[in-house]
Amino acid sequence: MSRKPVHLAVYDTFADWETGHTTAWLARVGYEIRTVGPSAAPVTSIGGLRVQPDLSLPELRPEDSSLLVLPGADLWDTGDDLAPFARTARAFLDAGVPVGAICGATAGIAREGLLDDRAHTSAAAMYLAASGYKGGERYTEADAVTDGDLITAGPTEPVAFAREIFGRLGDVFEGEKLDAWYRLFHDSDPAAYETLNA
Repeated sequence: MSRKPVHLAVYDTFADWETGHTTAWLARVGYEIRTVGPSAAPVTSIGGLRVQPDLSLPELRPEDSSLLVLPGADLWDTGDDLAPFARTARAFLDAGVPVGAICGATAGIAREGLLDDRAHTSAAAMYLAASGYKGGERYTEADAVTDGDLITAGPTEPVAFAREIFGRLGDVFEGEKLDAWYRLFHDSDPAAYETLNA
């Protein structure tokens, strides 16, 4: 089955641990993972990994993608350097292409107005409130939240974030297997292994 690539945003200080489950399991079922930087120049993650982007943000088009993933980064909270990624998330959502935002990326898309009318979560309600956004009443105390094409999660929930993305895409794990995958990797439930591999 031919699929459009999944695009992973990469920028200096991106939190490399937050999207590992997502990209690893999507790649295992046949999605090509392509990294998207602010430019073609290499970036360095918060963990010191140097990444050479596959393409620059101006080259990215929603119609060429299955999903855009926005990891957290210190830069989301220190200025407007990453605002173009939030604007790109708007273009993706307008085109009906899913977007996943975790940790600091949730504040970036909040500033863009993308959480004003959608159920969402993040690190904490007060963290998003500091963005000045208008969606506080839609904040949900949950590990991860899907509202239509938008998936959000807090920084401590990379497994729940991946689960929501898999559920939204619908062709990684479904139903009982998706639940088993989550129980295995989030809860270390050994009984889930048998269900996952049945």
